[in-house]
Amino acid sequence: MKAIYLSLICWLLIIPVSHADYERNKAVPVEKVLFGKVLSVRNITEQELIQDKNQGWKTFGGALIGGAIGNQFGSGSGRGVATILGAIIGGSIAHDRNPEYREKILHLVELMIQVDNGDEYMVIQDLDSRMLFQAKDAIRMVYLANGTVRIDKQM
Repeated sequence: MKAIYLSLICWLLIIPVSHADYERNKAVPVEKVLFGKVLSVRNITEQELIQDKNQGWKTFGGALIGGAIGNQFGSGSGRGVATILGAIIGGSIAHDRNPEYREKILHLVELMIQVDNGDEYMVIQDLDSRMLFQAKDAIRMVYLANGTVRIDKQM
């Protein structure tokens, strides 16, 4: 029973939660599409600090060590409680201690666009090496139902 509690706690501590703004191979409803042309293009970069994905293994190790230490105390059901508390405390300490970050450089493109009705928009999106824009390129501005906008070349 102790092993089940310990393994359950450990797995709950290392399950990653991620939210992606854009998912590949997923159909998203289109709200509207505007057509126009590119007025100017500027490639920009943005630096972002990202927490090391190996942090989960450190948390898992801390939970294992904490559970082993907690298992040394008490007897009967008290030992089970001490093991679980030790795993939680050990995982928490390992997770909070010395978080490792790495720097990621995002390559973006800033597009100044004029749509057919004369309105102008500035859009910043990820740089796609397969779709490089130049001034006077014909484009379509796609408004997606998830609240994002994507600029593509008209083909």
